[in-house]
Amino acid sequence: MATTLNAAVSLTSSNSSSLPATSCAIAPERIRFTKSAFYYKSNNVVTGKRVVSIRAQISTETDTPAPAPVKKVEKHSKKNEEGVIVNRYRPKEPYTGKCLLNTKITADDAPGETWHMVFSHEGEIPYREGQSVGVIAEGIDKNGKPHKVRLYSIASSALGDLGNSETVSLCVKRLVYTNDQGEVVKGVCSNFLCDLKPGSAVKLTGPVGKEMLMPKDPNATVIMLATGTGIAPFRSFLWKMFFEKHDDYKFNGLAWLFLGVPTTSSLLYQEEFDRMKAKAPENFRVDYAISREQANDKGEKMYIQTRMAQYAAELWELLKKDNTFVYMCGLKGMEKGIDDIMVSLAANDGIDWFDYKKQLKKAEQWNVEVY
Repeated sequence: MATTLNAAVSLTSSNSSSLPATSCAIAPERIRFTKSAFYYKSNNVVTGKRVVSIRAQISTETDTPAPAPVKKVEKHSKKNEEGVIVNRYRPKEPYTGKCLLNTKITADDAPGETWHMVFSHEGEIPYREGQSVGVIAEGIDKNGKPHKVRLYSIASSALGDLGNSETVSLCVKRLVYTNDQGEVVKGVCSNFLCDLKPGSAVKLTGPVGKEMLMPKDPNATVIMLATGTGIAPFRSFLWKMFFEKHDDYKFNGLAWLFLGVPTTSSLLYQEEFDRMKAKAPENFRVDYAISREQANDKGEKMYIQTRMAQYAAELWELLKKDNTFVYMCGLKGMEKGIDDIMVSLAANDGIDWFDYKKQLKKAEQWNVEVY
């Protein structure tokens, strides 16, 4: 530590006359340090013709080193997050893709239409499984402004349905309802998308989101809870797990899907899931909850939480493991129903479920995207 010492020195002679105060530099080895001040006392000094004693209070100017910068703790995510890209395209400068395919995937007697669509992006929107893209519908709103971006979970793996990393797929339900005034209301973006013809242009933004990224661990247990079109991100997971070959990834864990829909005619991608189950029976499980057609032993409608309750003890044991990841996508009310199942199970082990869920979230093992 470099120190500069300066002293305001009072010189008092043995005679009655006094000398004016002066300043001088003091050799550091003559300094006495106390907690609150520094003092220096010399032997008698001859100044001119008088002998004086010197007592000086020393002030210091210290070059105090700057505090060391706080080192940030590097986060090591359990998810496939490294190098992930977000917001390459924004609403003011979207990417214009092309519709390659658009097909209805629910039966004609289903309560509502759901469509699967594939858009080209020529490698310009390099997304990951679990991310979303934005769509800007053509036209203007009632205020004469361009329509706002509507986000949709991506329903294809990063390689895309064509396997060339140049397409992105969506799973979209056409929104049509009657309001309180008896008027038929159509959702702007969903109807725009469901009506698209192959060859049509579509404005895309993104990709966005990290919440629903897949775990890196190929031996993980991945529990997927979906209602309706909330199946989209899980189709992307499952294609990567069971339909694709990767040099750096081979899934050896357990993928367990719970899908809730109102009717059998509303089931989405069932044929694909059947093929996956046949291909990897030890690694893939799927359970459907068809609310208008199924009931439990108590006669209660079979919602997704009702189906999960049938496996509650097994699910709770899986949730105790640090390589089990839960992903939830779909209607907002589904999480409460799942909480209701887990509260009593956790309590049997002396655990507060809501505290435990917070720990799971912190560990990236409880991931929710609801609407």
